[in-house]
Amino acid sequence: MEKDDFFIKRIRELANLSYQRDIVTFSDFLNLNEQNLVKSQAAHFPGIVIEGYGGYDGAERQIIAFYPADLGFYWEYPICCLKVEPKAAKFSQILTHRDYLGTILGLGVERSVVGDILVKEQGAWVFCHDKIADFIMENLCRVRHTTVTVSKVENPEELPAPSFSTVSGTCTSVRLDALISIAFQASRSSMVSYIEGGQVFVNGKLITSNGYEPKEGDIISVRGKGRFIFEKISGKTKKGRIGVCLLKYV
Repeated sequence: MEKDDFFIKRIRELANLSYQRDIVTFSDFLNLNEQNLVKSQAAHFPGIVIEGYGGYDGAERQIIAFYPADLGFYWEYPICCLKVEPKAAKFSQILTHRDYLGTILGLGVERSVVGDILVKEQGAWVFCHDKIADFIMENLCRVRHTTVTVSKVENPEELPAPSFSTVSGTCTSVRLDALISIAFQASRSSMVSYIEGGQVFVNGKLITSNGYEPKEGDIISVRGKGRFIFEKISGKTKKGRIGVCLLKYV
């Protein structure tokens, strides 16, 4: 049985358990491809609501909840946000997403219980499953050569807002491959393998056609590269090329 078959079997078990026991069940944190697989199975579970959340609006990695449509009690996602800060900011290094994630996984933590990691100048916010939060707090003491402190974020107002950089460019037509090439400053031909290889998602939906035309406001994610918002068409050049404005997550 292939990996996707095992995954789908697990999703069906969670949905069936929710229906049979009238409870809420949860997946681990899922990437966009896994979320897409879950959506493909939704029609098999009439009467079951399937929703996802990653700890903040717009999260890429999300936990999927399964619950009966007529469920009569309040529930919450088992998600905790941890703030990781350098103990002495004056002597801290510039740390990246890879640095934080690599260190956490190096503690023996599985990737499936870790959601998005938002990196800012003053540290990082790590979204994780409740069951692993205390372990990370107790054991994450250093990221590369920087000593850090870890605390739980209790107040939702303390969660960071996503940051963006503006990227502008021109293209002959507003196709998916053209927008991706502008966003990541690469040739259109080099982006084809990402699209055809099942690594590109528009608003969480897998897109494998190079000629797909996104709409203004769409969120485009490329696994291994990053994600951006197709903000708007900014006009046309004298040569008839279309100007576009993108907001790239940083």
